[in-house]
Amino acid sequence: MRRLTLGVFYTTGSIIFIAIFFTLYHKEFMIRTEPYLSKNMIPLFNPHMQSFECAYEAQQLPPVDAQAEAWFLNAQSLYSPEIFFRDRDYQRITQLLARAANRHHWKAILNLASLYLDDNNSQRDEKYAKTLIESGIKLGIPTAYDRMGTYYSTGTYVKADPTRAYALWQKAAKMGSPSAQAFIGEKLNASHDSTDGTFWANRKVSLQMLICAIAQGNSDAAYNLSFRYALQPDRAATREEKQYALLATHHGVRLGCEKCANKLFLQFSNPFDLDEMIVPFIDEARAKRYFTLGKALEFDHFLRFPNLDKVVPLPPAPLPPWNGDRDTLVNAAMGVTPVHFFDESILPGKSRFDVQPPFALHNTHQTTDAKQAPKEGYWRPLGPDQQPVIDESGKPVRPGLYKQNETFTSFFLPHSKPAKPIENIRWEYWITTWGDREAVEPRAPKDLIRVVPRPTPFVSSASDQPCPRTGTWQPWVPADHPLAQLINQHWRQAWVVAGQPFPQPKTDWWLDLPDLKITWHLMDDTPVNINQPLPPSRDSQ
Repeated sequence: MRRLTLGVFYTTGSIIFIAIFFTLYHKEFMIRTEPYLSKNMIPLFNPHMQSFECAYEAQQLPPVDAQAEAWFLNAQSLYSPEIFFRDRDYQRITQLLARAANRHHWKAILNLASLYLDDNNSQRDEKYAKTLIESGIKLGIPTAYDRMGTYYSTGTYVKADPTRAYALWQKAAKMGSPSAQAFIGEKLNASHDSTDGTFWANRKVSLQMLICAIAQGNSDAAYNLSFRYALQPDRAATREEKQYALLATHHGVRLGCEKCANKLFLQFSNPFDLDEMIVPFIDEARAKRYFTLGKALEFDHFLRFPNLDKVVPLPPAPLPPWNGDRDTLVNAAMGVTPVHFFDESILPGKSRFDVQPPFALHNTHQTTDAKQAPKEGYWRPLGPDQQPVIDESGKPVRPGLYKQNETFTSFFLPHSKPAKPIENIRWEYWITTWGDREAVEPRAPKDLIRVVPRPTPFVSSASDQPCPRTGTWQPWVPADHPLAQLINQHWRQAWVVAGQPFPQPKTDWWLDLPDLKITWHLMDDTPVNINQPLPPSRDSQ
């Protein structure tokens, strides 16, 4: 069944299907969903849709509150596979995720739902997991629709209903959920329709969905895309198609695809069919490195290897000498950051107006005229003139922290006797940010990213210029860019050799945004040396 995983990079696996009557998919009526979806009639799944317009989930998501992100990253670190499951502090993990979810941190909502379905969690609660996913649907989170589809497939606190499951998966894919795109894309990648409703022939849309998903960092899509190129239904794959398959598989390893690493291990060592080889030649040294990375991903599927080309570049690039140590290879392939992991307390400040370092406040310009806070966060009162309300000392009222559904403070007209409340107050929503909002500081859970000194002086380069210095480079766009949550990630980093071009969104990420202005920033210029162990991250010392 599709796995419900806890992590920044939730994944989907295979699914055990109940037979679905094919005729249902062609009826032009809608299925009525649960009350939380009553205003959105969900179209039935249509496996023979004529086209698919790629949508990116990052463009649909609510803004991320930095303090909520800190709680989320801490929770993820406590869930590390390095910690034996019986030693995990589930109470602390739940507490951290709940605090983040209260500020509408979308990943925290999804992961908290997964936590309540974890058999090792003494607080397992399918009903509450479903409630959390419903809240994500109300927020318009595409992957919440995908997750609810999985619940209907598996019968998780709902009656199993594969028809409804597919309808929700299709909805999620069209909204931009990469996991739903990867899943449906794989099911449509057939040369004929199955008789039991488990796969269909729609390779055109399959390709569109898989490319859209891999552009968003989905590793399953990379694996399926490699097969889409390498295995043609009625002919042998061309040399160009095999090259695309190799690039997709290698990119999948970057994104944390265990199956991709194992596939390249077999391809470079002992391919099953020489006619279907996607690699140019047998290379045992490369095979051993992919095998090692695959084993690391088997142990920890949260790992990502953005610096893969640093340790195992594709031919004809030569391999750097390696001492054979697993940790040396894995650490060198991981992403890097100049900032320490922030172990944030879940306790609020002494006053509702406190903003704990290293955070600052940013105005989202979202407003409400409700009497209670629609969600937890910082809210600032605006008078009828849309200017900040003035307090008794004559100063504008600062944004204050309110819990969800907490009644907002009342304010009164100055010098009025008896005191007369200010009418028609609107409240604007502020989120916390990491100090300097535009600072290039990729973040990830502890043990999934190495902390290294930032090179000095700070070096940046436009994406259309050749790389000025060999090293690990981080792509970055302004924080208010609609795709910032998709681009400004540690797994987007790349090891680039001086003089070579930087990765391009369309050709290297499958991200079809040719006009996207990306700036690359040097994160680490330490020379390649995997012939001896890397120094430990400063956070682990």
